[in-house]
Amino acid sequence: MTFGSIVTAVKIMNRRSVLKATAIATAAVAISPTAARAQSNVVGTVVDYSAGVPSAQSVKNAGHLGAVRYVSERRPGANWMLGKPVTAAETQDFAAQNLATASVYQFGKADTADWLGGAASAARHAPEAIRLHAAAGGPTGRPIYVAIDDNPTRAQYDQQIKPYLRAFQAALATAGYQTGVYGNYNVIQWCTEDGIGTFFWQHDWGSGGRVHPRATIHQKAGWRAVIDGVEVDVNNVYASDWGQWTPGTAPAAPPIAPPAIQDVSSVPLAPSAPTLPQVTLGDIKAAGKQLADAGNQMSSQFNWPRLPF
Repeated sequence: MTFGSIVTAVKIMNRRSVLKATAIATAAVAISPTAARAQSNVVGTVVDYSAGVPSAQSVKNAGHLGAVRYVSERRPGANWMLGKPVTAAETQDFAAQNLATASVYQFGKADTADWLGGAASAARHAPEAIRLHAAAGGPTGRPIYVAIDDNPTRAQYDQQIKPYLRAFQAALATAGYQTGVYGNYNVIQWCTEDGIGTFFWQHDWGSGGRVHPRATIHQKAGWRAVIDGVEVDVNNVYASDWGQWTPGTAPAAPPIAPPAIQDVSSVPLAPSAPTLPQVTLGDIKAAGKQLADAGNQMSSQFNWPRLPF
């Protein structure tokens, strides 16, 4: 091989190396930083289900933190939903195994979706969510996730979903609850812009492979398992507080800060009291004798007994 051919080969190798490095860098940039951040912050998994109710022991044995459960009745024609609604017996079983429950409300779906009626629908559905949450032992102060199980357009969000969620949120707040939203990436983004919800459970329909940075729970498409013969969805959890509760247990009150201790080093002292004259025992005896003499003079006039001075 000549010197010229060696130089040519090196140039080709360098060019290939540059192209390879460029491809790697491009691929790295293409990965969503949001998704990467979310995946690195997974603190555990929870399940959700509606076809039946697996035992808490089996859910625990599968390594999950608990479950998100429906505080809604079965919709007409969905008799297979044997796991709706959640019951107090189930949440107590979970608590006995140190598992937690979170609440989600969804009655209709698709053509009967709860949000289609806007704010008027919330007036019907919010009381049901509160009733069933409380019946299962759910305390106040915790969120109820409100399901938007769709891939809506911006117009649908503005005209129907936003009024529905705002009215639902107002009803929950009045009753002492927080609001969670179950929706895709866009719904969560729009809700955060509009001040709707404090907890967010994301599904992948229409999310384009993105994970929203505000997502508390993520229901990954196609991630399912079978526990006690019941098919369940498996969800990643990204925060220690994912809206969970145990029966009858209210969230811990925020710590009360002790009152601040005032620095009194610069506070001026009270003005000094006036100096009193020094009085001796002899002064006291002399004053007493003067009083006694005056008293004896009066005694001699009115025949009173004399004072012993």
